[in-house]
Amino acid sequence: MKNDVQTKAASQMTVEEISEKYNGGKRIVDFVGHKKFFFGISIAIILIGIICNFIFGTTLDIQFTGGATLKFSYTEKDNNKVDQNELYNFIQGKTTAKISTTFSTDFVGNSGNTVTVQFPGNDSVTTEIQSNLESELQKQYPDNNFKTLESNSVDASMGFNFFLKCLAAVAIASILMVLYVTIRFKKIGGLSAGVMALVALFHDVAMIYFMYVIFQMPIDSNFIAVVLMILGYSLNDTIVIYDRVREERKALGRKTDVGMVFNLSASKTLKRTIMTSVTTLSAILVVYIVAIAFNISSVQGFALPMIIGVISGCYSSICIAGPLWVMWQNNKKNKKAAK
Repeated sequence: MKNDVQTKAASQMTVEEISEKYNGGKRIVDFVGHKKFFFGISIAIILIGIICNFIFGTTLDIQFTGGATLKFSYTEKDNNKVDQNELYNFIQGKTTAKISTTFSTDFVGNSGNTVTVQFPGNDSVTTEIQSNLESELQKQYPDNNFKTLESNSVDASMGFNFFLKCLAAVAIASILMVLYVTIRFKKIGGLSAGVMALVALFHDVAMIYFMYVIFQMPIDSNFIAVVLMILGYSLNDTIVIYDRVREERKALGRKTDVGMVFNLSASKTLKRTIMTSVTTLSAILVVYIVAIAFNISSVQGFALPMIIGVISGCYSSICIAGPLWVMWQNNKKNKKAAK
């Protein structure tokens, strides 16, 4: 049987024979055959995200919209805890603007507990409010030693320009990535590989964005940083699979069904992809747990989207980009056959 497999062309082999010869007898996962299931999962999540977007809306941080930020430090004792909701209501009562508060614990420096108050809009915080808020907090919480650590503001026009620059950075990075994939993988249809890699990247960005919407987190610089990191991470996974596709297509021959070529390639890289993602997730999860334990909201706002992005990047490389590339190649083949 083995000799027969060795002499038979790959395009004439069954799945079992290809598995025996090219995958060491290990099972070949039919990713392409289950593409409707994978696409359905992504579409369902996107629809849920769109619905949540209509319900909750999108909140931009003052880094993009403009506004003022006041950061206070305070101390706590076992018998003298500060109720965060009560503190929020107290500060909100001092202004007509809709504020947001972020609490954290500085376990490295000497600041103790901190609360960051954000006032959106250029005219939300007058000089009088800024100068009096610290004394008002000291009167309301005399045993908690409230002190002003930082006070800064962002002009709305500057925030909008910064937002445009961030979007430009994401767009440029995406275009360069597509060009790189297109040039590198000419032998397997460079343009189709690049475009489908871009579709997978947009898929990952959508997952991260909808996570911000569902958890009602403001879009800030963390969002842009996470998006850029996930673009690179997800593309790396996709490139590894494309590289394997190029090798397997050379070994199997160009007459072999591209769906089979991709399934074999993805099956061979599946273990590596999963292990890499699990290792990355483990590290980020530890960071997230530490951030929760010490109430470091800024780190939580970075780690949580990263977790979602890594999972989405691993999923989209195999279950979105690959099957879409196969569909493109089959469509191209059918058009040639029709001519």
